[in-house]
Parts: sequence; C-alpha cells; structure tokens
Amino acid sequence: MECVDAVVIGAGVVGLAVARALAQSGRETLVLERERSIGMGVSSRNSEVIHAGLYYPPGSLKARLCLRGRELLYAHCDSHGVGHRRTGKLVVATESAQMPGLDALAERAAANGVNDLQPLTRPQALALEPALRCEGALLSPSTGIVDTHGLMLSLLGDLERADGQLALNSGVSGLRREGGRWVLDCEGMQLGAQQVVNAAGLWAPWLAARTEGLADIPVAHWCKGSYFSLTGRSPFSRLIYPMPQEGGLGVHLTLDLGGQARFGPDTEWLGEMADAGALDYAVHEGRAAGFYEAIRSYWPGLPQGALQPAYAGVRPKISGPGVTADFRIDGVARHGLAGLVNLFGIESPGLTSCLAIAEEVLLSL
Repeated sequence: MECVDAVVIGAGVVGLAVARALAQSGRETLVLERERSIGMGVSSRNSEVIHAGLYYPPGSLKARLCLRGRELLYAHCDSHGVGHRRTGKLVVATESAQMPGLDALAERAAANGVNDLQPLTRPQALALEPALRCEGALLSPSTGIVDTHGLMLSLLGDLERADGQLALNSGVSGLRREGGRWVLDCEGMQLGAQQVVNAAGLWAPWLAARTEGLADIPVAHWCKGSYFSLTGRSPFSRLIYPMPQEGGLGVHLTLDLGGQARFGPDTEWLGEMADAGALDYAVHEGRAAGFYEAIRSYWPGLPQGALQPAYAGVRPKISGPGVTADFRIDGVARHGLAGLVNLFGIESPGLTSCLAIAEEVLLSL
C-alpha cells in the first residue's frame, strides 16, 4: 500500500490552498479529486468576490479568516499574476426603514476590524453610481473580484513546485485508522497517510459519516443559488449589494474582469441532500421574475428582457433556513482523532478566506 505524509480530499480552491500549505511545509502531499478537473463544484459556481469582512459575527472564524484571507489573497494575486481588481462595492439601503440596518452593519464591520468603510448619503452614492436607487449606502473600498480559475491554477502550480501531486477521478469512499495512520479507500485501492484533510465541500459531511470513529458530524443543508447575466453594458462600475437577507447576501450585482454584469445568487433550499444525482444546476427561466423585482429595488432602470440565465451553484451550508453557522475546522481538539481535519460549512467567504483557512488547518493538525 502506497503511503504519503498528507492527503487532501477535494481540489476546490480551499483544498488546493490547504494542499499548497502542507507541501510548502515539507510534507509529501497528495490531493484526491473525484471529478475530472479541479474546482468543478462550489469553486466554479460563485460570485468570484473578494469580501472585505462586513457581515460576520465578531469573533467568528468567518470574520477573522475573511480579514486575514483578504490580505493574503490580494498579495498572492499580485505576486502570482492572478487576475483581480479592487472594484469596491456599495451596500445600499433602498428605503428609509433599512437605514438602521445599514448603521448596524457598519458597527459590525468596525468590530471585525474593517476600518475603511465610508457611509454615504443618497446624493453621495448617486454621484458615484447615477443609475442607483437608494436612501443611503456604505462604500467598501476593500471589496474586489478575482479570476477564481486563475487562482486555483496558481495554487496548483505552487503545490507542484513543492513536489505535491494531484490525482483526478479519485473519489474517496471511506477512511479508517490502522497501524497509527489513516487508510483511505479510493477507487478500489487503498492509500495510507499520516494526515488527512477533508476539504470535500458539499460532500464533506457525507465523507465524515464514512470515517471510522468520527462523531459530531453536522447535517448538510444544501442551498441553491441561481445567477442571471445582463445583456448589454452595465451602468455600474462597482459591485452593488442590497441589505443581507435570510440565507445569503441577497441578489447582488457583480462584475467579472471583463466588465460583464451578473446578478445573484437567489436562495432555493434543497433540504438535506446526499445523492449527487439530485443536484440540478440548471437556471430555470421561472426564477427571472424574482430577479427583476429584487434588482429593480436598487436599479429601477433595468430593462425588461435584459436578463439571461447564466449558471447556478449550491452552498455547502450546515444550517437550515433562519439559522446561521460558522465555519467548522474540526481537528483533534474537537474529535480526538490524530491527524484528521474536517472542513464543514465552507461557504462564503470561503473563497476570500482560502489561504487563511490553510493556515488554520496547519495549526489544527
């Protein structure tokens, strides 16, 4: 049986960041990915936003790792030539009743260490984005966008330069302790490792349930989000976010590096899922009506017929409707099993936090 120092299960942006850190620390590292290419799950189906850290409860892993990850990510993109841009974003109150919520959001951001937010009056916001409708806004200069695929390729390149390896089409069906190491069942073969990181995204709880001796496994609550793209030129140069809503950050406007505008994600709870065949990534035309209504609350000039279906993703939540959950980075201190870390509920801001999550994993092993 072949043995390595460390195995990371899952080659999304977080798994690749973790594997890179392990390899750069001197461990012989192997990444196992069930799909035919890297990042085919959550990592390729999101808004590609570098978050500033406004939304998360002070003291949470999401708050701390978002701020740390944001700085690491910008530095990594600069040093590796990964496409990105600090676009800035406006969080908008579209009616006067939302203004206290905007103030509360600014207070939470300050408690998290976000010190560059700028409150804007309605005239100040419209001076920046004339097509906008709002009563007030917060300007976040530290928010940006990133080429996620380019980022993953850069992480993979660093991994390989540190003598790490990637194995595609290599799904893991179970783990167990044997002779002081972990034994993984992988495509009819067995592989030994001193350390294992479960970075399987949507499938992390499923795999944890097939890990011998592991308890305290969260239930996966999958939440689908659809995106629509804008036909024609966007009148906005910054990202536009409404006030946060249950299940997500609302139907916001983001831009890609080419300036194309897209809107989403909305919120569609899929329930407790365990079957890959149940995943439906289609964007259904019937959801467009809700998008027009949500978008016109802050952009009343959106023309009818200007939206076209783009793509959809599924959030790997570990909480249901009306409940929020922090990232879970479960190491030996939580489950008592040496050499194992499980990553649960790594939804937004997981992309922003990926390099900081990698740091945290190394501390947890």
